[in-house]
Amino acid sequence: MNIGFILFPNVTQLDFTGPLQVLHRMPGAKTHILAKTMEAVPSDCDLGLMPTATFASAPKLDMLCIPGGFGVSQAIADAETMDFVREAGAQAQYLTSVCTGAFVLGVAGLLKGKRATTHWAYHHLLPLVGAVPERARVVRDGDVFTGGGVTAGIDFALTIVEAVAGGEAARRIQLAIEYDPGPPTPFEVARESAMAAVGPFYEKRSNEFSAELKSAIGA
Repeated sequence: MNIGFILFPNVTQLDFTGPLQVLHRMPGAKTHILAKTMEAVPSDCDLGLMPTATFASAPKLDMLCIPGGFGVSQAIADAETMDFVREAGAQAQYLTSVCTGAFVLGVAGLLKGKRATTHWAYHHLLPLVGAVPERARVVRDGDVFTGGGVTAGIDFALTIVEAVAGGEAARRIQLAIEYDPGPPTPFEVARESAMAAVGPFYEKRSNEFSAELKSAIGA
């Protein structure tokens, strides 16, 4: 199974590296780290991430995985990135995203009518891309898998392994990486309380992203 991870500048590295650590251990999986060029892609914490192939040289993908991060705003405005997501997504059996990567799938038209989740601070924006919001850490709708914010990507990836390779494979990987799934989620408290706990930043960024998203989809 060819699994393609899409990289873009200012990606949240744990959105990417958490699922990568799990999915590359899945029996029969081959992971591909894809970007516009072979140059290192800067993450949100100054860690450069190295692609293994470009969009142009990527193999046919069975699974498309899109991480999130503040760079999503630029990704959805980048024609080359979005053209690749649409083309690869149309051919892949499994469409997946972590955190705000859901909006990349959504702007590409791949989440219409699908139940989905994303980072709690942006969850209310999912209808803008035609998705049906579901308040959960991981949501599966057929062959579409979406995860909540950042660390939820590990639970998300284990859910995919269980669906594709079976529960025993998922349990082996979970034990190998010493991970305890399903920690508390901000969905268990009111969004207003979660915003108050982390300060005004996410409220401001959520409003900014809403405007950027509407611009990208012509709303």
